[in-house]
Amino acid sequence: MLKQILTFFISFITISGFSQDYSTLWEQHFSYYEIKDVDQGDNKIFAASENAIFTYDLLTAEIDNITTVNGLSGDNITTIHYSDVYDILLIGYENGLIEAVFNDKSVLSVVDILEKETLSPDVKKINHFNEYEGLVYISTDYGISVYDLERLEFGDTYFMGNGGSQIIVNQTTIFDGNIYAACSSGNAIKKANLTNPNLVDYLQWQTISVGNFITIQSVNDKLYTVRLNRVAYEMIDDALIQLNTYADLPLDTKVVDEYLIITSRYDVFIYDSDYNLLLNITTNDEYDTLFSSATLVNNNIYIGTSSFGVLKTTFENPTEFDVIRPEGPLNNNAFRIQAGNGDLWVTFGDYTLSYNPAPVRRYGISHLVDDSWRNIPFDSLLGARNLNYIAINPFNTDQVFISSYQDGILEINNGEVSTLLDNTNSGLESLVVPNNPNAYSIRQSGSVFDRSGVMWTMTSRVDRPLKSFNPSSGQWQSFSFEEIIPDGLNDEAGFSDVVVDGNGTKWTGGFFNGLIGFNENGNLIRQVDGLENNMPSEIVRALAIDSRNQLWIGTFKGLRVLYNTSGFFEDPDPSVSEIVILEDGIPQELLSNQFISDIKVDGSDNKWVGTLTSGVFYFSPDGQETIYHFTKDNSPLPSNTINDISIDDKDGRVYIATEKGMVSFLSGGSKPEDELKNAFVYPNPVRPEHDLLGYNDLNNITKGVKIKGLTENVNVKITDIEGNLVAEAQSNVNQRSSNYNFAIDGGTGVWNGKNLANNVVATGVYLIMISDLDSFETKVLKLLIVR
Repeated sequence: MLKQILTFFISFITISGFSQDYSTLWEQHFSYYEIKDVDQGDNKIFAASENAIFTYDLLTAEIDNITTVNGLSGDNITTIHYSDVYDILLIGYENGLIEAVFNDKSVLSVVDILEKETLSPDVKKINHFNEYEGLVYISTDYGISVYDLERLEFGDTYFMGNGGSQIIVNQTTIFDGNIYAACSSGNAIKKANLTNPNLVDYLQWQTISVGNFITIQSVNDKLYTVRLNRVAYEMIDDALIQLNTYADLPLDTKVVDEYLIITSRYDVFIYDSDYNLLLNITTNDEYDTLFSSATLVNNNIYIGTSSFGVLKTTFENPTEFDVIRPEGPLNNNAFRIQAGNGDLWVTFGDYTLSYNPAPVRRYGISHLVDDSWRNIPFDSLLGARNLNYIAINPFNTDQVFISSYQDGILEINNGEVSTLLDNTNSGLESLVVPNNPNAYSIRQSGSVFDRSGVMWTMTSRVDRPLKSFNPSSGQWQSFSFEEIIPDGLNDEAGFSDVVVDGNGTKWTGGFFNGLIGFNENGNLIRQVDGLENNMPSEIVRALAIDSRNQLWIGTFKGLRVLYNTSGFFEDPDPSVSEIVILEDGIPQELLSNQFISDIKVDGSDNKWVGTLTSGVFYFSPDGQETIYHFTKDNSPLPSNTINDISIDDKDGRVYIATEKGMVSFLSGGSKPEDELKNAFVYPNPVRPEHDLLGYNDLNNITKGVKIKGLTENVNVKITDIEGNLVAEAQSNVNQRSSNYNFAIDGGTGVWNGKNLANNVVATGVYLIMISDLDSFETKVLKLLIVR
């Protein structure tokens, strides 16, 4: 009956709305190491990480997650509560948003508090949910709001401070017909009778004691509270009886069955209803972490931690722990990522926008391989700090080099850390500070391999910043930039990307010196850094070379393109160009004044552009058409601040790292092959249950028939068995973004099953005839369609 009522009232909701499920094309790659809150119900444990949820099934031990891909907001979670009566998980956020997650993972966003204009943004934080007789009393930094779980709508809001002012309420409980609220800001404990119909009147609330109280809970016929001074009390007839002083401030207090659970940073205390201590769980050397919250089911205790996910232990063996956590990277704030051949490498060490490595970051490395995360802790990294750019050897993909903006370059072979390259065993060098001989810092940033298997890498604050390293021979070389940067220590703060174009020119971006091009053949070096060269900023953050050997430049204040890379050194007046598009018939500069954080080029020469505040843009090869603009509001991106983008040419999956987590999008384009011998079509046969045919949006790669393994310049004809032409497409002509029925994106062709008359084809055998327009290689594939 409850679920019938629930369905009825959902249809009348206007302020709240169901979030979209993006699980078809998107995947989540969130970290679940740091847990904010845990709860239990429906034979599950619910755990909230920074901005995602995972569940642990107590009967099957299966782990599942609920993330932005399912419709969560991606904002910072503060508390959760599971309602057994209504089978709803409530999620509270720092910004005042509340989300209700139903059993089918559908998400209802409740935005009443978030969008309340009369409340300051800094008082909307959701601190606690207290469910009682179908109502949820929501503790916030402004007071208490009441939410009806049966009707899915808000009721009254209680401002209980002097004169009806806003006060911080940390937690509420119901005891002996009264509602008690533990308050901060010197407002002590507030109490009111639940039967009072006028609780919106602050005068109806009684103040008990003085000071600041952080928790309050009732267990059977007892009432307990904890003050900010770490002292626990029992309340008897509204008098406070001191019980205990904790060594650390309790962070979370829960009541499960007849147990009182109090969690501090280093301890979990479990009491019976008379406050008799039954169990004290502490951290140990093996699990050196901080606790955040805890719950229990039967004889098992589940503890949220700061670095292990959820730890499970028992009453019998409270020093033995099992780790419960979905697979994921070590941290949500990925700084640099590198995808390729189905793998993904992730680093978390960083430096500031002005290339300051302090304070140093001691983070590990995450590696996604075969759909499984392998995390390497910092203590296995030979002391390498501030890890950033990742370079994979194209001739030995098991060999990976990771730049450290403090200690050199870390070499990894077959997934194992092998060497830290520094000034003692390589061509790398530390900065030199006059009158400070003990200064040591090897600040490596952008690194990339060229076509011959030589790695090029940038060292900041030295006179010879560009280095080359040949892993096959072990040979290092250094190249001076003194012609344009006379004082390496002071004239350039740091370098961003380094890319190599088709002519062998190395391009990098500086903080003070704009775009820099260097070619060792002739020792040519030149920069473009001023408004006279049409550079909107001297701060260059991102670079990318496309298939036409054009250089795409991301700056602090916009996007530019250097079309003439081949003649750059001979051009008497080199200049970069903005991209001008028409918006409502008016010429506009593309991404004017946007902070461009990254640029990547996919197999079809389309451009993926990340920004500091506006999410991700996906442009056609010339930038004239915006295929997608992904933001936090219209996609699973947990933030509009983009740190890095990487594309796996194997399947066209685009990985996007934000400051609050990483997601990936299956774009479907792939890198062209050198030959057609491995070309294939799938699914084959196409059966009715595939439901692939007739769709017009070929950008949704889950629809349509795919032809993989195409070369760079092909013509593909599809005919029926009698030779009648059904569809045709050609590389660089028929592109998915242009609404064709049959299109080619890099090494992948996509056909929606429609013929030249725009009708879905009939059951039958179809021939796919592929012709390479450069090599004249051909291949014929057969496809069976059953409708």
